[in-house]
Amino acid sequence: MRKLSFPDKIIFLLNSILTLALCLAFLLPFLSPKLFPQIAVLGLVTAPLILVNILFVVYWLLKLKRHFLLSSFVLVLGIHHFSALFGFSEKQVFLNDDCKIMSYNVRLFNAYKWSTKDSLNYKIYDFIKEKDPDILAIQEFYPEKKTAIHYPYQYLEKNPGSKAYQALYSNYKITNQGSLGFQDSGNNAIFIDVLKNQDTLRIYNVHLQSFSIDKNAENFGEKNSEKLLKKLSVFFKKQAVQTSMIEQHVKSCPYKTIITGDFNNNAFSWVYRKLATDKEDAFINAGSGFGKTFDYFFPMRIDFILVDESITINNFKSYPVNYSDHYPIMARVNITN
Repeated sequence: MRKLSFPDKIIFLLNSILTLALCLAFLLPFLSPKLFPQIAVLGLVTAPLILVNILFVVYWLLKLKRHFLLSSFVLVLGIHHFSALFGFSEKQVFLNDDCKIMSYNVRLFNAYKWSTKDSLNYKIYDFIKEKDPDILAIQEFYPEKKTAIHYPYQYLEKNPGSKAYQALYSNYKITNQGSLGFQDSGNNAIFIDVLKNQDTLRIYNVHLQSFSIDKNAENFGEKNSEKLLKKLSVFFKKQAVQTSMIEQHVKSCPYKTIITGDFNNNAFSWVYRKLATDKEDAFINAGSGFGKTFDYFFPMRIDFILVDESITINNFKSYPVNYSDHYPIMARVNITN
């Protein structure tokens, strides 16, 4: 083969740097952000790094250069990550005994006018009514006087240091409820135990530490990248502490559990790996496409429904409705073996 031209040498150098970055990103789920908060930021760009390395493979193959082996080798090592990026397992099973679970970060129903669109709260109410989930988990809930969400059972808990609430609505009788009470945070996790037929099921509604950055502003609203990195590092540490609290709480539960909510992190992170232990991801099990859940130019999946391995997942959907900065997700599951 001919030697590389100067432009191709530059491209291969860039290829090498981004391949190394992808190697580090693949290791991040095994490194606690409490120990390595700075490099945890790399996990936010794992998906773009995968796609860029795929493009490098295609480029070198078209050029008939063996340099395609570099990215190919790393991509093969991390091939199990592909299912977290893109869903290949769409299911269309609808059973009468299914339990429909929806998670939705509603951004306070636009109470503080983040959007100039009219009547977003009523559009959200109508959407929920149309989809009619049996269990509804809402993050950033705002208790309006005329909240048009009506269920026979509900549990609302105000987040410490915030005007937002966590909310869980249920068609099934709630036999127990509680809050984990995150410290030094405007976020929280709550849970309910519900009785479905003869089975008791615990549902967690999780909202991990928010990054509090402006996704539309230059440098995410910070004056320089160093300040942004320090800010993100603090938030990653808080997420790690909150995740450990949830993990221990789940381990002490005697029932089948479902963890749903806004993780403010993706499926390539340490927090996801911890919360997904002994769980099935509804998107991976029954979803299709990128499963985008956050309104951003790149498909980001930061909202999840994770169920016990003994629970059957029959369907999963992410709905691209622009009523919040998040998209609602819903799964149909069957808890009876």
